[in-house]
Amino acid sequence: MALSAAVKSVEAVGLRTFGGALERLRYGGWPVVQSAVAASLAWYLAEALLGHQRPFVAAIAAVISVGAVAGQTLRRAAEWIFGVALGLAVADLIVLAIGTGVLQTGFIVGLAMTVALMVRGGVMLVTEAGISALLVANLDPTAYGVSPDRFVEALVGGGTALAVSAVFPSDPKARVERTADRTLVTLAAVQRRISAALSGGDLGGAERALEEARGIDARVAELRETLDGGYQIARYSPPRRRTLGHLAYYATAAEQLDLAVRNTRVLARAAVSMVQEQGAAPPALCAAIEDLARAVEALDAYLDRPEHPLDTRSFALDAAAKATAVLRERSDLETSVLVGQIRSTALDLLQASGMHAREALRAMREVCSVAPSEGAC
Repeated sequence: MALSAAVKSVEAVGLRTFGGALERLRYGGWPVVQSAVAASLAWYLAEALLGHQRPFVAAIAAVISVGAVAGQTLRRAAEWIFGVALGLAVADLIVLAIGTGVLQTGFIVGLAMTVALMVRGGVMLVTEAGISALLVANLDPTAYGVSPDRFVEALVGGGTALAVSAVFPSDPKARVERTADRTLVTLAAVQRRISAALSGGDLGGAERALEEARGIDARVAELRETLDGGYQIARYSPPRRRTLGHLAYYATAAEQLDLAVRNTRVLARAAVSMVQEQGAAPPALCAAIEDLARAVEALDAYLDRPEHPLDTRSFALDAAAKATAVLRERSDLETSVLVGQIRSTALDLLQASGMHAREALRAMREVCSVAPSEGAC
């Protein structure tokens, strides 16, 4: 019996592992195909058009660039490709002048990144200039001599990667979905930590939630950037134009999600003040913040299937109603600030689910229905 159970357990683990591998392959397999095609095509073009023998730099640049330009705007993709070429050119010149070694490698990388900064490169260009310089710092430059061959090969490789990505693009919707999912999962988790800290009067927990809330901005910025890149892929690549409609839902949600994240950060700061001044918060406030987390999770599901926004709206309105009810019993400053932030976040989530601003405000007023002295939604 024990042996049978062990075998079944191993089989279950194996199936989960295999399933996870297939899932990763489903999301990451297409860039592998793009890289293989781009490397081969870049090698061929450098041989056929430039007459270079064994143009491995073109192939390397193509592989590096395929992953870098995926989901990026045209400007950022061009930055990355130019960064590859710039790093190669600077490294070549310096290696020819001072040779290779431990100190030379650090000097070459630093100088390549400095040059990229001086030409007003973004973070992507600066990083790639350093990577490219490091890559070729220890390759023998005498095979090329003092010539622009490596620089030109890098441009051929990068341009090939850009062309392959445009003609055979990855699915922009899938990329945006993954980024949005990470953002929403993090936001819901932070809101639950705020609720738990308020429920237990846990100052350390509230402070940690505030710190985590501050970190969500980076995820929202990543979502915006991924959306911009996704739109460009969908607009300029005929096979992906059908995704434009779905991306529009994410664009609407992203605008309001940015506001919801900011309001959650203020909510976390208010939670710290509440715990410092009064200890635990009223249970209804904690329950309201839990409802916000449920609304965020429902928003994630809604964005996958935009025809079902009702759960998001129901949880958001429940949160506003529960928070408002607390004001009938107590109206101290800490409670009032928490209630205000819960309402504001709920309003953001209503609009993120596709509800028009006026309609969202009207729905909020209906569920709040408080006297003017208690504050309006």
